[in-house]
Amino acid sequence: MKHIEEDLAEIKSCQPYARRIFWTGANPFAMSYDNLKRRALTVRDYLIKCQTMAMFASIRDIKSKEVWQLGKLKAMGINGLSIGVESGDDETLALANKGYTSADILEQCRKLDEAGMEYYFVYMTGLAGKGGGYRNAWNSAELFSQLHPYFVSVDSLTLFPDTELYKMAQQGLFEPAGEKERIRELQLLINHLNIRTHLLANTVSNFAPVTAYLPYDREKVANELQYILDTVDEMEMQEYRKNLKSLG
Repeated sequence: MKHIEEDLAEIKSCQPYARRIFWTGANPFAMSYDNLKRRALTVRDYLIKCQTMAMFASIRDIKSKEVWQLGKLKAMGINGLSIGVESGDDETLALANKGYTSADILEQCRKLDEAGMEYYFVYMTGLAGKGGGYRNAWNSAELFSQLHPYFVSVDSLTLFPDTELYKMAQQGLFEPAGEKERIRELQLLINHLNIRTHLLANTVSNFAPVTAYLPYDREKVANELQYILDTVDEMEMQEYRKNLKSLG
């Protein structure tokens, strides 16, 4: 708490009327309800105009909290959880060693919906490996459409040395999906998401960056992706992936 208060005092000295802050340090939401409450109230002591304290969270972090606790945290200003679910498909979740199932995502995010706490999903094309994109997109869209993520951010799997999937690929235990398969996977996700949400597939990991407000922009963005599929060679896309040195 001493370090947190020092940081807050510094923020107050230069941005005394800050209305939104983002808590850093992996998944702050992993802390207990009491620890989150204490820190949220401390923020309010220093930044009297602060309305939102956003942060990264995992599905596992939500399990330990009751709906009434989530509601209390929301009232204190904790809102806008970025949740790296990566997938809503059980086979893909198991491959990625996420530690939870699609049923867990549904149960825990319904608690957030009930508490009125805003949250965002991160989805990853290519994570299911070659031939798995259709299944991953279909099952993920089915799951996400039962929930209310304010936006869905889409990255595309990029293998870097010394990661587990990279080692599996080197051993022939994981075959990465092709670039065109990833774009078709994204198309399918967009076409089958039956909720109002912002879709942001515009990070450097995406060969063809797109954004959309669904369902209104569905056809336009699907057509943009189809144009890429029709006009760009697979090898050119793979070369782009190969030259990615970081995702920053």
